Amino acid sequence: MLKPLTKEAIGHEFVGDLSVQDYSSKTIIEGVQIIPLNMFVDDGGSLAEILRFDENGNLQIFPNFKVKQTTFSQMLPNTIKAFHLHYNQEDVWFVMPYDRLLIGLFDARKDSPTYNKSMRFVLGAGRAQALYIPRGVAHGLANIWQNPANMIYFVNQCFDAKNPDEHRLPWNTLGDDFWDIRKG
Repeated sequence: MLKPLTKEAIGHEFVGDLSVQDYSSKTIIEGVQIIPLNMFVDDGGSLAEILRFDENGNLQIFPNFKVKQTTFSQMLPNTIKAFHLHYNQEDVWFVMPYDRLLIGLFDARKDSPTYNKSMRFVLGAGRAQALYIPRGVAHGLANIWQNPANMIYFVNQCFDAKNPDEHRLPWNTLGDDFWDIRKG
């Protein structure tokens, strides 16, 4: 039987640097939803159902969301596209399960219970998930890895180049190191 160790069993040159990673639940911004999708894998590949629509053309998972435009985007390695928010538009994002994108969100809605809170997480990475982003939540993404990454997003407003509902903030609004790979 193995005996448990204590801190005293670790070399003195390492003890001062020991820490425990934070595994607690992270803040979820009011209204943001990450929806796990079914992904079926077999000998020949995989299949993930992204969205279903009701008889009125609204999303079944968000009954008040009617898709007006669908867009495909590819991000090359070492690309950051951040931050912007919408006054009227809401987004549903889907990152291809075998790609990987770092997502950054923060709540810019001054009357929200999660005002000024942020979220940082990875979409894709072997999982099929949909991400719902409500209006007023600033959002951005980064491809900090070595391969191109692909996503499809659905919005409830058509883009209007003459009057865009796209309000930009600096890429480093959450700090210069927000988009860096966290070491350790």
